[in-house]
Amino acid sequence: MNDRTCIVTRTARQPDELIRFVAGPDGTVVPDLKHKLPGRGCWVGAERALVEKAAAKNLFARALKMPLNPPPNLAETVDSLMASAALGTLGLARKAGAVALGATKVEAAVRGGKAVAVLHALDAAEDGVRRITSARRAASYAVSAQVPAYRLFSESEMSLALGATNVIHAAVLDRGPGVAALRRIETLAIYRGSPGMKSSSAADAAEDME
Repeated sequence: MNDRTCIVTRTARQPDELIRFVAGPDGTVVPDLKHKLPGRGCWVGAERALVEKAAAKNLFARALKMPLNPPPNLAETVDSLMASAALGTLGLARKAGAVALGATKVEAAVRGGKAVAVLHALDAAEDGVRRITSARRAASYAVSAQVPAYRLFSESEMSLALGATNVIHAAVLDRGPGVAALRRIETLAIYRGSPGMKSSSAADAAEDME
């Protein structure tokens, strides 16, 4: 696909860096995360602050050249849709054997070079996070493998999506379904302004982004 222009920043970006919106039949603004809904669409950079600004100034009406009423909670709706998509692909990856659960298995996957990302529950205890952070740091030194860590979901959200109980730590493995899930996770993290923490240095690895 060709580049599209964000209606907020007026800069051209790749479609996968943007969120498409279309006009609903009732005059509302509908997010089209899959870029498949019919009708003329407009594009906003995939960042919550940009969606909030587009809604507050009703830039959708000008872009689509019709009267529209974006809901005040549009940015939160987009967040919920992105989170559901990320958790859904994560669940599929788990069924395909592309997700490891539990601190011990996650640490082993990281040290063994099999993990492409780590997920910590928002309510994870810091001692468990530090243990896996140490493994991520060791992996970056041993094989120059950057393994980002994300804190995007609660324990209950992760447990429900992954079909297990008390899921606090998970590793996304370097397999097809895992890579697909990681793309959704990265998109959500960027939208929320919390990209995955790399382990490129001791200072960076000391704390994960929330």
